[in-house]
Amino acid sequence: MRAIQKSNCYHREGHNAPCAYGDTKHMLLFGAVQVVMSQIPDFHNMEWLSVIAAIMSFAYSFIGFGLGFAKVIENGRIKGSIAGVPTANLADKLWLAFQALGDIAFAYPYSIILLEIQDTLKSPPPENKTMKMASMISIFITTFFYLCCGCFGYAAFGNDTPGNLLTGFGFYEPYWLIDLANACIVLHLVGGYQIFSQPVFAFVERWFTRKYPSSGFVNNFYTFKLPLLPPLRVNILRLCFRTAYVVSTTAVAIIFPYFNQVLGVLGALNFWPLAIYFPVEMYFVQKKIGAWTRKWIVLRTFSFICLLVTIIGLIGSIEGLISAKLG
Repeated sequence: MRAIQKSNCYHREGHNAPCAYGDTKHMLLFGAVQVVMSQIPDFHNMEWLSVIAAIMSFAYSFIGFGLGFAKVIENGRIKGSIAGVPTANLADKLWLAFQALGDIAFAYPYSIILLEIQDTLKSPPPENKTMKMASMISIFITTFFYLCCGCFGYAAFGNDTPGNLLTGFGFYEPYWLIDLANACIVLHLVGGYQIFSQPVFAFVERWFTRKYPSSGFVNNFYTFKLPLLPPLRVNILRLCFRTAYVVSTTAVAIIFPYFNQVLGVLGALNFWPLAIYFPVEMYFVQKKIGAWTRKWIVLRTFSFICLLVTIIGLIGSIEGLISAKLG
């Protein structure tokens, strides 16, 4: 949202204009929208929001890819190098590399919500087969856009490539297209926030329901009828917990408004336990893989290497977060 303001300012005043805007009010506005959106009961009621988020994702990915490709053609050469961004010393280079590992770990984070999404599917065909096919297609498409945006972005700007191509102002014109892409990002993140938060909401609310089965605060629903809207069913626990959750994440965002560093921390925290460790352990049990067999050794080694990557990425991302905060 701030990038849209800056884009319009640069278009009016010139690319060297001091177009500085705060981001706290935008975060508060986003948080206010999420307080309302968080009252969506569960995944089964989110199909429309998921579709909108997916369309927005495709839109800004195509725009970023197209702008990067056009910039390379305009430059007439490929910028950057195999060695990457130069730094003052080896330690700084290592920190940046570690942070990048954290960002990469966040590249495919949907393992957190895979089972919840699969639970919304209908059979036949079997839900797991549908989900497997959907996962293969989505990974292929996502990887295509990652490589196109990443490679063409670096080829277009070299060592001056911003962490976020669309909000970091590698591109200034056409300003209306950059505004459109950033508006798509906003709408995508409205949906994305909900898709990643709903499993947390469901887990906590199920726990409270089991723990306090006779509590009216936990289990009672109240129906309200507003003009021009369908009846609203409100649960006090849902209203209080989900609002507190959004308020807390908004507060953390205001304290640490750093895009790449925060992505790195989140990616590193989630990557090994959810995307590697639990699937490997479940596979051992499901297929009855014996200890010290060849498959057991290979998968254990793979899991251990991924654990090291996670630790390195987490350390680098936390260092980047602290440096950004202190800087």
